[in-house]
Amino acid sequence: MHELTPGDAQDLLERYKRVWEGRDPDAAMELYASDAEHRDHPFREPFRGDEAIRAMWNDIAANEAHVEFDAERTWVIGRTVLASWHAAYTDRVNGERVRIRGFATFELDEQGRITRLREWPIPKVVGIDGTFVPGRTDPR
Repeated sequence: MHELTPGDAQDLLERYKRVWEGRDPDAAMELYASDAEHRDHPFREPFRGDEAIRAMWNDIAANEAHVEFDAERTWVIGRTVLASWHAAYTDRVNGERVRIRGFATFELDEQGRITRLREWPIPKVVGIDGTFVPGRTDPR
């Protein structure tokens, strides 16, 4: 098994950024191995397998708008990418603007697909998004 490079880590985080900001569950599923695990919070049960992970991304696409994501720093250890990141989104239910700082580990298989992703997010509501229009069909 070959070790990942810092460039591999940057490529992964760029793909993850496009998926989340684009709210694209189909593209998200291309990032994961079929038996992957995604734990979006340390105190919640992980999403395991294609169905559960797709349901998680479908929920993100349905409930978040105006998404921004950026990796701040990345590290590589073997086949694992470690990343500190920040993100923001508008909650489509109530228009609240949420900012998040977090840390994540991405364990990848030989094909570069995620086998296990663990996140430690710290979200904070920072106000109401004045540009958000409730009921709009595609508020990207």
